[in-house]
Amino acid sequence: MRVIDIHTHPVFRGLNLFGRPTDLNRVIAHGRRHNVVHMIVLGDVLLFGVNPNIEQLRKINNDTIKVVKARPDYFTGFVYLNPLLGERATLAETERCLKTPGFRGIKLEVANNAAHPAMRHVAKAARTFNLPVLQHSWSTTNIKDRKHQSDPVDTALFARRNPEVKVIMAHLTGIGFRGVLEAKGLPNLYIDTSGGYPEEYLLEFAAEHIGADHILYGSDVPIRENSCTIGRIIGTKLSAADKHRILFGNAARLLNLKLT
Repeated sequence: MRVIDIHTHPVFRGLNLFGRPTDLNRVIAHGRRHNVVHMIVLGDVLLFGVNPNIEQLRKINNDTIKVVKARPDYFTGFVYLNPLLGERATLAETERCLKTPGFRGIKLEVANNAAHPAMRHVAKAARTFNLPVLQHSWSTTNIKDRKHQSDPVDTALFARRNPEVKVIMAHLTGIGFRGVLEAKGLPNLYIDTSGGYPEEYLLEFAAEHIGADHILYGSDVPIRENSCTIGRIIGTKLSAADKHRILFGNAARLLNLKLT
């Protein structure tokens, strides 16, 4: 099956899987060995810590711009934003990145919790430019940092507050069964499959409760390995049609990707 990976960091200076940070030929070769025909680039989002200033944010996004410009056939970019910088900075940085063809979404990390009032700036950017929002999410049951980390409750709340915005709750394994139940009943909320090692029955549980058409394949490469993250989907008891939706079809539809 062909694969679209919606959660990748081809420029990631903390790990050396691909050699030099911009050795895109090695990134693409790695992807193609696993039938990944397209990658969504999210940037080296923690390069300057959890709360980057506008100059640091631009440097991270400039790396993504370079990747998308170099190989638009293989890479689509998401704009990395820090909501705490305010509405003007959020809208300006989104518009700046969108001047490069091939940007189709917004990426948020851990500058703030997804329930923070500053998220209204992100929602405005998403509505203005018709972009989905991929929010880093993880169960805070053991991670005692609700100020920065977005529990699935918080990401679901952002989606509930903004029903016209498509929201992607990252890290299925990180949000777990409870996260799936938080996403249930929210038609604008999707979950990506990245985060940790596979957990038995979790993917089938997600498909049962939110529908296979609301699940997107993501690896978090180079932090995690494609063979394992794809295997967690291929190895389930889901139908071939559902596996195709998760690995390829849902992302292609959500991002309007015309891949031959």
